[in-house]
Amino acid sequence: MKILITGAHGQLGQDLTDLCKKSGHEAISCGSQDLNITDYNGVLEYVSNTRPDFIVNCAAYNAVDKAETEWEKAFSVNGIGPKNLALVANKVGAVLVHYSTDYVFNGQIDRPYTIVDFPSPLSKYGESKFLGEQQVMRHAHFFYLIRVSWVFGLGNMNFVKKVLEWSEKQDLITVVDDQISSPTYTHDLAKVTLDLIKTGQYGLYHCTNAGYCSRYDFASYILQKIGWNGDIVPGKSAKFKTPAIRPSFSALDNFGITQVIGYTMPPWQDAVDRFLIEIGRL
Repeated sequence: MKILITGAHGQLGQDLTDLCKKSGHEAISCGSQDLNITDYNGVLEYVSNTRPDFIVNCAAYNAVDKAETEWEKAFSVNGIGPKNLALVANKVGAVLVHYSTDYVFNGQIDRPYTIVDFPSPLSKYGESKFLGEQQVMRHAHFFYLIRVSWVFGLGNMNFVKKVLEWSEKQDLITVVDDQISSPTYTHDLAKVTLDLIKTGQYGLYHCTNAGYCSRYDFASYILQKIGWNGDIVPGKSAKFKTPAIRPSFSALDNFGITQVIGYTMPPWQDAVDRFLIEIGRL
C-alpha cells in the first residue's frame, strides 16, 4: 500500500511511519511545513503528485485550553483540514483515515461511549474535532473515522511524560480523580490502524487500549512502576481552573473494531509498561 501520512512528526505519525516501513508499505510522511492541510489547493497539488492509496491524517490542533481563544485556528486545522483531505481523496480515488477524540462527548453518562452515542462537546477543541468528523462523514467517499483518547507515545508531550517530569521536580503531586477515560498507546493504535484499513470495512470506530482509569489512577500506576518515593494525592477538577472544560467520564467502548480486526487491544497498564521500556524508564 502507498500511504500518505500527514502530521508525521507527531507521536502517532512517527509510529505509523515506522510501522509502515517495517510492514513493507510505501510511506509518504509529511509535516505541517511540507503540507498545510487547511490550504485546499496545496493539498490538491501534493496529493495529485503523490497519488496515495490511503491518506492517514495525523495532523491536528491539540491545544485544548488555547482553543478556547484560538478557536478559528482549531476549527481550521481540525475541521476544514479534514474536509480538504476528504475532497482531494475522492479526486484521486484514495481512502481517508482520520482520527477524532473522546472530547466530542460531554461525559454525562456512567458507561463507556459507543459509536452509537451522539457527540455533545463541552469545549471549542471538542467542537473543532466534531466539526472534522462531520466533514469527513459528509464528504469522503471512503473513510475510516477513528476516535481515540488520552494518547501517549514518542514525540509530543503527553500525560505520561508530564507525570515523569513532575516526579523529577516534586515530592508531592496532586492529580485529579474525577476525569476518567481510556489511555491509548500510539504503537498499538498504529498497528490497529494498518490492520483495520486492510479490511475494507469503512466507517466510524472507537480505538483505545482496554480498560479505563482516572487521571489519578493513571499517574499512580506510572509512578509506582518507576519506583517513585514521593506522595501522590487525589484532587478535583474544580480546584484546577482551566479555560476548557474536560468531560468527567469519556471512556470509549471499542465495540465494532474488535469484531472487524479479530482481537482486543492490550490493557492500558501493559501499554504503559511497554512505553516506559521504550523510553528507558523501566
